[in-house]
Amino acid sequence: MSPLLKQVEKSGIAGIKKKRNPSKIYGEDFFHETDTLRQNYSKLIDNPEANRVVLIPSASYGLANVVNNLPFQEGKIVLAEEQFPSNVYPWLKLKEKGFDIHLIGPTDSEKRGESWNEKILTSIDSHTRVVAIGHVHWSDGTLFHLEKIRQRLDEVGGLLVIDGTQSVGALPFSVTHLRPDALICAGYKWLMGPYSIGLAYYGPAFDSGVPLEENWINRLKSDDFANLVNYQPEYREQALRYEVGEHSNFILVPMLNKAINQLIRWGPEKIQGYTENLMSSAITEMQGLGYKIEEQEWRSNHLFGVRLPATIDKERLHQSLLKNRVSISFRGDAIRIAPNVYNDEIDVRKLLKAMKEPIFA
Repeated sequence: MSPLLKQVEKSGIAGIKKKRNPSKIYGEDFFHETDTLRQNYSKLIDNPEANRVVLIPSASYGLANVVNNLPFQEGKIVLAEEQFPSNVYPWLKLKEKGFDIHLIGPTDSEKRGESWNEKILTSIDSHTRVVAIGHVHWSDGTLFHLEKIRQRLDEVGGLLVIDGTQSVGALPFSVTHLRPDALICAGYKWLMGPYSIGLAYYGPAFDSGVPLEENWINRLKSDDFANLVNYQPEYREQALRYEVGEHSNFILVPMLNKAINQLIRWGPEKIQGYTENLMSSAITEMQGLGYKIEEQEWRSNHLFGVRLPATIDKERLHQSLLKNRVSISFRGDAIRIAPNVYNDEIDVRKLLKAMKEPIFA
């Protein structure tokens, strides 16, 4: 997870103090900050309809809304192999209903990312109902070319469901351009927000669905507190029916809002540029040492995988990283490196030192 910006931490503390005296919380406070968050996040992802964005407590919650409201009774679900479990377990449940789950893995070749993308495209046929995938793969940063996947799904009438947790905030994303049917994103990674809050975009395919919860605030005219006992059968417009209960969180919402405002000022395209410049020479050096790293066209700059040469013991490398106080992740058979704007050349030198020691020890 990302560190918290100082201004995000300050917003959380202010939210705690606000809750200390609830007489200072008014009816409009249950709606105003969440509406602002919706609008700001829509700017970040180039979404023209803010009411298609809802607050969720986790990626699994957001995906459950999708899986429970698919407009299909059978067919093929295409997943990338070794995705984060939250974008796998909900789909596996559909086996019980007769859906076919296809996990598409990479080939063991020099052109790993390119061939993986091609396998996914080839797997999409007239029986495909959904492709559920990340913009980048969570374990090694492989970049999936969503535009081509979207075009192929248009041909067969399938839905594109994206887990943006590993990319949104650091990698440019356009709802207008890519037209996802759902975009689910936890807030604690590249959105640089707190834990237990996230955001989900739901397209028109889900406008008539049934939410996980039947809570009061998602009903039509729920802002009229005096009439809440006049029970309302209709939901609020577009995707707002899907928001988690108690989404007017006076601590977490302002924190995530502040983080997203900062990301808008930085710009994901500039984050990509910064991390590319920061890591380019280090990547060349690691490749010269025998580490395998995907070609740039098929990986992101903010998150990428490094595969070890056969001569390096993984545990020895792990101990070297700990000794040099370098925090990176072991995911499957890859080491995942995730630079961001808070990293600098000193961090990169420490990383290279830790990667060299097991070779030259």
